[in-house]
Amino acid sequence: MTDAPVLATAEPSTARLARYLAVFGPGLVVMLADTDVGSVITAGQSGVQWGYRLLLLQLLLVPILYVVQELTVRLAIYTGRGHGELIRETFGPVWAWVSVTGLGIATLGALLTEFAGVAGVGELFGIPRVASLSLAAIGLLAIVLTGSYRRVERVAMAVGLFELAFFFVAWAAHPGLGAMLTGAADIPVHDPDYLYLAAANIGAVIMPWMVFYQQSAIADKRLGPQHLTVARMDTAIGAVVTQLVMAAVLIACAATIGRTAPGTSLDSVGAMSEALTPFLGHTAGRLLFGAGVLGAGMVAAIVVSLALAWGLGEVTGYRRSLEHHPLEARWFYGIYALAVVAGAVLVAVWPNLVALNVGVQVMNALMLPLVLGFLIALAMRALPAAHRLRGPYLWLVIGVTAATCALGVWGGIAGALG
Repeated sequence: MTDAPVLATAEPSTARLARYLAVFGPGLVVMLADTDVGSVITAGQSGVQWGYRLLLLQLLLVPILYVVQELTVRLAIYTGRGHGELIRETFGPVWAWVSVTGLGIATLGALLTEFAGVAGVGELFGIPRVASLSLAAIGLLAIVLTGSYRRVERVAMAVGLFELAFFFVAWAAHPGLGAMLTGAADIPVHDPDYLYLAAANIGAVIMPWMVFYQQSAIADKRLGPQHLTVARMDTAIGAVVTQLVMAAVLIACAATIGRTAPGTSLDSVGAMSEALTPFLGHTAGRLLFGAGVLGAGMVAAIVVSLALAWGLGEVTGYRRSLEHHPLEARWFYGIYALAVVAGAVLVAVWPNLVALNVGVQVMNALMLPLVLGFLIALAMRALPAAHRLRGPYLWLVIGVTAATCALGVWGGIAGALG
C-alpha cells in the first residue's frame, strides 16, 4: 500500500527530459552568442600576442559569467519583467533611458563585428561582400519575422552549435600541456598591452545585450519559479561551453601563430584563417574556422538585435513579443529589422570597420560598472523579499562584480594610455 502513491507520482525519465528541454534555451542561446565574432578575434589575438598567459582568465570568467546571468534568470522568473522594464519601474524613466542607451551603443558595436565576420567568411570562399551580407540579412529577417519564440530559439541554438568547430581547430593545433600550464601561470600584470587585452577579454564575456536578452527571453517564454533550477542549469552549461570555446580559440592561435609569429596582428577573420592555414591545412583551416565564425556571427546577430528591440520596447512601452504577429508588434519587429539591415549596410559601405573588434570588447568592459550596478541594484530591490540578494552571497556577488569591473576599467584605460 505504501508503494502505490510513489509509483503513481513518479515522473518518467522521458517526461522529465522533455520538461527540461522545454525550459532550456535562453541561457544556452545567449552564451553561444557571447562567443561572437569580436570575442573570437579577441581570444585569437590574445593567444598570438601572449601565448597561454590569458588562458587562466578565460576559466576564471566561467563562475563570474554564471553569477551575472543567474541574476537575470532570477529577476525574470520572479518579476516576469524584462530588464529595461524593471529598471523603469524601480528607478524611473531617466535611468531606464540611460541603460537602454548603453545597450544601443553595445548593440551597434556588436553588429558591426558580427557582419564583418560573416563577410570575412564569405570572402574566404570567394563570395563578394555584398552577396554574403545580403544573404545573412535576409536569413536573419526570415528567422524572426516568420517564427515564434520557440522556433527562433531552436534555430539560434542550431546555428550556434557550429561554434563547436573551434574545438577541432584547437585539437588540430596540437598544443603542449606543459606549455599551457607554464604559460597560464605567467601573468605580466604590469604590462599595459597585457592589461588592455585582459580588459578586452572581460568585455568579450559580459556584455549589456546579454543581460537584456536573457531576462527578456525568459519573461517572453513565461518561465515561473518552478523552472528556476532548470533555468540555472541552462545558464551554467552555457557559461562553461562559451568559455571553453574562447579557450579553444586562444589555444589554437597560441600553439600555432603565437609560437612562430607572435607579432602577427589578427584584426579580421581572413587574417586569422590565413594565419592558421599553414598549420591546419588549406581545406580544414577554412572549413572549420569558417563554420565556427559563421555560427558565432549569426547567432550573435539574432540575440543582439532582439535584445535591442526588447530593451527599447520595455522603456517605451510598445508591444514586444515573438509570440505576436509582425503586424501586431510593428515597432518590435521594425527595430529588429532596422538593426539587422543597418549593420549589414554599414559593413558593406565601410569594410575597414573590422578592425574595431578588440576595441568594441574594451568598450563593453568600460560599461561594466553601469550594467552590473543596475543588475545588483535590481536584485536587491525589485525581487520579492524572500529571493533578494542578502547575507554572504550578496557580499560575494558585490565583491566579484566590483573586482571584475575594476580589472576591466583599469585594463582598458591603462592599455589606451600606455
